[in-house]
Amino acid sequence: MVEAIDVDVVVIGGGPAGVAALAQLGDAGLTAIGFERDADMWPTARAVHFDGETMRSLQRLGVAEQFAGITVPMRSVEIINEAGEVLVHADTDRLGSQAWSDHISFHQPDIERLMRTVVDAAEGVELRLGHRVTGVHEIDGAVNVRTVDREGAERVTVARWVIAADGARSETRQRLGITGEKFGEDAQWLVVDGQLVDAPGYAADMVQLGAYTRPALWLRLPGTRVRMEFMLMPGDDPDEIVTPEAIERLSRGVLPADRFAPDRRAIYTFRGRIAERWRDGRIFLVGDAAHQAPPLFGQGLCAGMRDVENLVWKLDLVARGKADESLLDTYESERKPHATYWVETAANQAVIIQTTDPVVAAQRDEFIKAHPEASAEPSAPPLGPGLHEGDRDERAGRLGMQPILADGVRLDDMVRRRFLVATTRELYDGLSDDVKSILDADDETVVLLDPAKVSQLLDDVGASAVVHRPDHYVLGVADTPADLERLVRRIPTLAPSPAAVAAQAN
Repeated sequence: MVEAIDVDVVVIGGGPAGVAALAQLGDAGLTAIGFERDADMWPTARAVHFDGETMRSLQRLGVAEQFAGITVPMRSVEIINEAGEVLVHADTDRLGSQAWSDHISFHQPDIERLMRTVVDAAEGVELRLGHRVTGVHEIDGAVNVRTVDREGAERVTVARWVIAADGARSETRQRLGITGEKFGEDAQWLVVDGQLVDAPGYAADMVQLGAYTRPALWLRLPGTRVRMEFMLMPGDDPDEIVTPEAIERLSRGVLPADRFAPDRRAIYTFRGRIAERWRDGRIFLVGDAAHQAPPLFGQGLCAGMRDVENLVWKLDLVARGKADESLLDTYESERKPHATYWVETAANQAVIIQTTDPVVAAQRDEFIKAHPEASAEPSAPPLGPGLHEGDRDERAGRLGMQPILADGVRLDDMVRRRFLVATTRELYDGLSDDVKSILDADDETVVLLDPAKVSQLLDDVGASAVVHRPDHYVLGVADTPADLERLVRRIPTLAPSPAAVAAQAN
């Protein structure tokens, strides 16, 4: 039996990126169905870290405080060498520019469980478990998505667009014949998660262990949970290496067999990959389907959340006729260079940490001691070309800050999923009456003039006006009424669409 169901979006994959996409689509008022091939939620952790930008995405959904209750901010990070010397120590227990901690650890099943409750409560969206997608075909301005459920029943869902969030082995990507670019060298690692009780572990919450005899990673998670990862070496027995005795040996006693209870022991591959293209007509790749990075900076899940944030507000405006479909062309052009930067940077860091040559390791250690600033977490890159003025001003195309106001309110709770024009009263008064009129009439744009609300935003960019997009990235900055008017005219809901321009010409 074939059942045709019309929705705005089909989401393929029920992992963090897929469920986040459903939640964001529901929050935007779009209709969507998600298909996840597994009937039960994955019981163990994969991702364990996200940043302040991710928390800001959750804030938009109204669940950031709930997530804060099941996560822990990372207090410090370190790099330690073979001899146990701390080469770099950085304190990270503070609020960042996003009004949340920049480094947060979690247990993924807890996060996924809570995110699914958001989807369950949202109108117009649902996640169907135990449904495998067997075909995706674009036909006549829509996409037919063929699925089979756990009872073997086949259905076809007709959607305007498809978001493929089906992981690193994405069947959607393979069906579309999309290849990937490799960054760095692949390496096999053992990841071990579990409860560490009555044992100190490492003092820092995240440690990169540059031991040339066996590179490793350490992370402290909520409660008594910890994770360690160990690079596999020639001669390792994959069956022996996962035993409690081997784990104690590999961890140099940090995970004693009598005080560490593992619930996950898996061998996986550190890899850096970027899909050749992220869009095929009405089908968009997000998350691990589009990019995979070694976990050195914990940006895997964060990057998937950025994909969703970038794409959903654009789909929303186009679906409601508020923007031309050409806006969707900016998804890949903006996100791919940004994600590529993190993949390449993580792959390069992996080379540094993964060296097994004692001479190279010694040279690395001496360099880090002499230049500790070189080992600091790299600054986030700007977006690639798209809907922003980064080509003319380096302040544009970058993630904007979120002030916490005097009454404790985070600014996004006022702005929600809209464009923000923050400026001084003097500059605003210099705008033409026509521009003021269209700003006042546009429900998709918020104008803030109160110095108590905008001063931090303006100080952050060093300008008299700044325009933020719904995903919090800076569209552009201005110091004159003419420059601000130019920016305002670039807001899709205020700019005449190509179709409207063509209609006027006729």
